[in-house]
Formats: sequence, structure tokens, C-alpha cells
Amino acid sequence: MSETLLSLEHAQLALDGNAGRVEILHGISLDVQRGETLGLVGPSGSGKSSLLMLMGGLERATGGKVTALGQDLTAMDEDALARFRRDHMGIVFQSFHLIPTMTALENVATPLELAGHRDAFDRAEAELEAVGLGHRAGHYPRQMSGGEQQRVALARASATRPEILLADEPTGNLDGENGSAIMDLLFSLRDRHGATLILVTHAPELAARCDRVIRLMDGRVAPEMKDAAE
Repeated sequence: MSETLLSLEHAQLALDGNAGRVEILHGISLDVQRGETLGLVGPSGSGKSSLLMLMGGLERATGGKVTALGQDLTAMDEDALARFRRDHMGIVFQSFHLIPTMTALENVATPLELAGHRDAFDRAEAELEAVGLGHRAGHYPRQMSGGEQQRVALARASATRPEILLADEPTGNLDGENGSAIMDLLFSLRDRHGATLILVTHAPELAARCDRVIRLMDGRVAPEMKDAAE
């Protein structure tokens, strides 16, 4: 029997800007099941990344409700959200977001140290090995290619063995060969730790590997919702 891991009920997002209030997401309702891989697609500006940020508690819904692992994210303060992400989520961004003054090993070990793992560096080393970068552990981000930096970001996101793995355009800044390698790694890390994977992508070949694909248009779920296998 499937288990709902993450749920949005009429979730809305509006942001205040210089031109006034901008409505970004309009009453999104959807459930994500444990172990599912969900792809979020749609044109630029459709709200894909904003929806992912709501799911990760990086943006706070201005209406409706977001629930993850039975916890109401909309009721948490920033400190509680940070702890929840630390303990249950891994997040991969298009632009890597590595700490430039830290080595690859230190970047991966940091979330483990923050979570209180005494074996942080041993686990970080194992994760770097898993993405094929054990030999680059002592290198800094500026000494690595874009593909290598994204591998480090994947290792960092998966090091805590999160139940929910969020990826925002994980191949967007990479060429075809590196992008394909990152796709394979993303799914292998999901399988390795049994995470539920939710990803934003413009790449049809990446969306096709998802169990389910949701298309957004103008901040709303488009009428058609299809299984990627169809």
C-alpha cells in the first residue's frame, strides 16, 4: 500500500516586488508517494522551481498547506524548517552552491557535521567515492569542472541519506555528456538510499525517467498529468 510522503493542499505563493504583489502559484494540490520519482516540467516562468522551493520549505506558502512526513511545513518557523531539511531532505541546485573555501570533502561533510554525525568525514569520503570523485576529495570548487562540482553537490545532498531528494535543473548548467552522467548518478543515489526524488527539468530525457510527470502552466497544474512510461 502506497504512503503519501509529501502533500500540498491548495498551496499558493505570492511575492511582493517593486511592481506590487505577484501571484506565482495558484492553489496547487498534489500528493507525492514514498519512493516515487516525480518530474516537474513546463516553460520558464511557469512556477516549477517555486513549487520545488515550497516542497523544501525554502519558500513559505502564502496560502494553503504543505505537509512532509506528517509535519506541517507551513506552521514551522525558519529554525524548525532548517532542522527539518537537515534531518530529512537533500537539495541539489542548478548552480551547485558549493562553499568555495572548502574542499570537496569538507563540502560533503558539512551537513553531516551539522547533524551531529561523528563519522562525518568517513561518510563524506564514501559519498565522493560513490560519485567517482574520491580522488578529488582535497580539491576546491574552483579546481573542478562544472560536472565535477555537480557530482560533489549530489554527494552532499545524499550524504545524510535523506528521505526526500529535491533537484532543481540538476543538468541545466552542464553539457550533454556531463548531463547524462549526472542523470545516471541522481537515480543511482536515489536507489542507493531509497529516497523519494522530485526534480525540476527542461530535459525530456530526464523527465522520461520519472514515474510521473506534472506540467505547470502559469502557476497552475496543467490539465494533463501523465505517467512517464506511457
